[in-house]
Order: sequence, then structure tokens, then C-alpha cells
Amino acid sequence: MGRMTIHHLALASDWHDARTAGEYRISTLGRTLEQEGFIHCSRDLAQLRDVHTAYYRDVTGPLLVLDIDPNGLDIRIENGYPHLYGPLPITAVTAAHPYTG
Repeated sequence: MGRMTIHHLALASDWHDARTAGEYRISTLGRTLEQEGFIHCSRDLAQLRDVHTAYYRDVTGPLLVLDIDPNGLDIRIENGYPHLYGPLPITAVTAAHPYTG
């Protein structure tokens, strides 16, 4: 079986800041890891589209999909979605590409 990848929808500006800081700490739009307790992720692109519809529909700035290797991260499946408990190290992000819906 190949490596599992999970995904996170991010503002391009938040990802830029994370690359400078060395870790990503945004749960979802307008909510930090500290405020929410975890970082929302998606197991596939269908879930990612649902997250976009629920939280990012009115965002006009560029959005990125962060592809994440979950090995070694504290990932828990809750309500069908993977949640990351703790900051996302930028080294766990295997790719960042524009969200196209």
C-alpha cells in the first residue's frame, strides 16, 4: 500500500508565513490552532471541496492545497475528518499547489 496523504486548505499568505516560521498553526479560516485545538484536514479532494464550501467560499485571495504526509503526526479521525493535534511542521508538507475546486 502506498503512503497516505491528507490535505489542508490554506490561504497562500498563511502558508508563506508558516514557511518563514517553520511550522503552520492555522486550524481553518480565521481560527488558529490555539483557538480550535487542532488543525482541520481532509482525507480526499471531495472533503476538501466540502471545507471550501463551508468556510472559504467568499475568499478572494489565492488558496493552496497542502499535501501532508501524516507519518509521525498526531492525527485523529473525528466526524470523518482527519484532525492534526499540534502544529504542522513544514517538513511534513510534501506539496503545496493552487486550489482549483
